[in-house]
Amino acid sequence: MISIGEALIGEAPELAHVDLMIGDKDGPVGQAFATGMTQLSGGHTPLLSVIRPNLLTKPATLIVPKVTVKNMDQAALIFGPAQAAVAKAVADAVEAGIIPKEQTEELVIVASVFIHPQAADYNRIYRYNYGATKLALERAMSGFPGIDTVLQEKDRGTHAIMGFKITRLWDPPYLQVALDNPNIDQILGVVKSLPDSDHLILEAGTPLIKRYGVDVIARIREVAPNAFIVADLKTLDTGNLEARMVADATADAIVVSALAPVSTIDKVIEEAHKTGIYAVIDTLNLPDPLPMLRKLKTLPDVVELHRAIDVEETEYQWGSIPDIKALAEKRSTKLLIAVAGGVRVDNISEALGAGADILVVGRAITNAKDVYQTAEMFIEGLAKEEIDQFRVMTDF
Repeated sequence: MISIGEALIGEAPELAHVDLMIGDKDGPVGQAFATGMTQLSGGHTPLLSVIRPNLLTKPATLIVPKVTVKNMDQAALIFGPAQAAVAKAVADAVEAGIIPKEQTEELVIVASVFIHPQAADYNRIYRYNYGATKLALERAMSGFPGIDTVLQEKDRGTHAIMGFKITRLWDPPYLQVALDNPNIDQILGVVKSLPDSDHLILEAGTPLIKRYGVDVIARIREVAPNAFIVADLKTLDTGNLEARMVADATADAIVVSALAPVSTIDKVIEEAHKTGIYAVIDTLNLPDPLPMLRKLKTLPDVVELHRAIDVEETEYQWGSIPDIKALAEKRSTKLLIAVAGGVRVDNISEALGAGADILVVGRAITNAKDVYQTAEMFIEGLAKEEIDQFRVMTDF
């Protein structure tokens, strides 16, 4: 047996983060336990967890400090409240039936414990590490999280220490604001005026990138660090090179033209997925994208049905959406449909009803007298609730 659990509880600097393994003495956890007891390293000396001196908890638990202990004051944090908290949590887990009482002599635990060097409040250190240890044990013994929970939660939250959120497009529909004006000051003003929404995408438009290069993405991200930013290069050649440039510039997606050679589109998609960003195909000036899509080795993440500004009097291409989605389903691929050109507040429901997942809007928002209010009208038209606004770290 080997089970693994993790939990984070509390507030800095006394915040507690516990990683642990529980398993048989004669298995890999037992081997790790014995190795930890006999192979010491400076500043990370493992210690047995005791409820009080001369009272070892059961199952026997080895605490391994995550942070290098540099002086006796820091050592006291480990050899005091943290040691007692872990031991008490283990014993209480047995009493609560989380760990079977009849297995306490057969199992051992190795717990990696985080104590911040600036932590000082013994009461908080004890309470946080007790809670984190007991929760980690509950999770280990129940197999939490299951893979369905992982897949459900992976794009919903923000890592507490990383400080920013990596946005993924898992909850359509979205509003994509096309920032086409090749004036960086005006564009940054627009970005600052946009509402904060989980369903808002920013597009660094082709004219903007032509003037400032892909480095303009970093300028936008300074203002909107959590935004999903699309780099609309409309790539026609050197697909892998341009995809890599976009990824290095911290964009979340690259746009390749559907008029590019199939080999170029394939290279964009391959390189985009290699670097963890989205690949978008813009169908501008391609009446029927299906023949091209069928030739691709891998389908893109987004197909943008784009009616150009210069031909706004022509019909929308929304009628091909069901066939594109059918192709994606046949290939067992997730694919979103974006529609661009002539999207207005009064035809949002029509676009969504046709199967659109992303509404691309440019001048109607960026040239509006009230950017915030106009964008809010489009977002309200999506009829999607905000997410993660009141969730806490242990909610699932």
